[in-house]
Amino acid sequence: MSPILSTFHHPSLAAASLINGGLSSIFSSPAAAVSVVSRCTVYPDRRSDLGDLLLSVSDLPMLSCHYIQKGLFFSSPPIPVASLLSLLTSSLSRALSIFPALAGRLCTLPDGRILVSCNDAGAEFSHATAASLSLPDLLPPSADVPPAVKSLFPLDGSISFHGHTRPLAAFQLTEFADGAVFLGAAVNHAVVDGTSFWNFLNAWAELCRGGDPAKPDFHRNYFGGSKAVLCFPDGRGPEVTFPVNAPLRERIFHFSRETVLELKSRANRRTKNVVAGDSKDAEVYGKQTHDPKTVEVNDEEEISSFQSLCAHVWRSVTRARTRLPAEAITTFRIAVNCRHRVVPPVAANYFGNAIQSIPTKAAVGEVAGRDLRWVAALLHRSVAGHGDEAVRRGVAEWEAAPRCFPLGNPDGAGLTMGSSHRFPMYEGNDFGWGRPTAVRSGRANKFDGKMSAFPGHEGGGSVELEVCLTPETMAALLRDEEFTSYVSM
Repeated sequence: MSPILSTFHHPSLAAASLINGGLSSIFSSPAAAVSVVSRCTVYPDRRSDLGDLLLSVSDLPMLSCHYIQKGLFFSSPPIPVASLLSLLTSSLSRALSIFPALAGRLCTLPDGRILVSCNDAGAEFSHATAASLSLPDLLPPSADVPPAVKSLFPLDGSISFHGHTRPLAAFQLTEFADGAVFLGAAVNHAVVDGTSFWNFLNAWAELCRGGDPAKPDFHRNYFGGSKAVLCFPDGRGPEVTFPVNAPLRERIFHFSRETVLELKSRANRRTKNVVAGDSKDAEVYGKQTHDPKTVEVNDEEEISSFQSLCAHVWRSVTRARTRLPAEAITTFRIAVNCRHRVVPPVAANYFGNAIQSIPTKAAVGEVAGRDLRWVAALLHRSVAGHGDEAVRRGVAEWEAAPRCFPLGNPDGAGLTMGSSHRFPMYEGNDFGWGRPTAVRSGRANKFDGKMSAFPGHEGGGSVELEVCLTPETMAALLRDEEFTSYVSM
């Protein structure tokens, strides 16, 4: 089977009709600096015999979410662009044969069940140029993420339900004036979670390098036998559950390995670890030992580095939201991979969604006023306690009342952590011309309080957090000396 079904070139007025409405945002400000030169449909290089994949109880709630948009910046590749495009599309064709679900479409059966039809309809690949932009323009140090980054992704604004008629995966390679490139991906969130997304991208990169990547596990054993149905009676499907045009500031905060370990040490500090210079911590600890509302962690347990970092951010952002009354409830949601949390465990390379969102709640005054250890212990207790029983209880509750996942922050007091600093974004994504320079995401699923965790480029336990906040909250956060003292700008 030929990997290329059709190609067209810009400028062509036919282009807008062939992308199912996706070009309108590409050519609007500030994306006018980015021009799509060509677009093609890439087929798998072999016909699929996988059949249909029924959406699971973890897939279905994502139908109202935008496609996952993540991408990679690379310094100037040492090969001509024409050769680069040929390499990417031919290897993508082979990758789609290993991951045929991404070359399919969604299909709703008469009884309301929704599945992925692995029908070889293909994925989309675009080539774009941005002659007025260079890598320093898009990766400015100590500054907000430039709006132009949002124009580097295809299928902008698409929600997962649109996968009935639109490609389940689309990719865009954008060239910049200094020879650097960006490979942007948009993949249907009802078909993949972050683990599956990066497993696919890693496999594509391995194929580019001439490797033979492992096949994913398509067994639908993450509650795939559920009888629950998510119905959309009008046939139009769901809508996004948050205001997509609300004003936001977006910034990348870098936390070095040493900084993260320092936060972990603070979160796990007990009286035996308090030295003379820590009299303030000793005083706080002494008060908490007699406070019935104190959240304790057993001596044999350890609050993780990431839980400690999340607690630091939760405290800081809550302080920055100065309009919140002390008695209001703030919620920190963190998406977790459930593959290893159920019994028996699901394969690590299970392809699909196998995630749940764990909420931790507390009063604004306590999160803002108590010490790091208290807040980190709250998060630790929530995450550590989310085992097989909690996962199955969440599934049962959803089956009793099927619904789309309510992304957003309606009360203005929430934070939501997505992605993971453990995903192989750098070491797994060498397409044959070196490691990525940086990871960025598009405008998908962003609202006040939405954060995403990335590994730091230097590795070693460093973390980057992509943080979206209202302009006034971001300004207050940047004035918070305790928060910024831990950030490597």
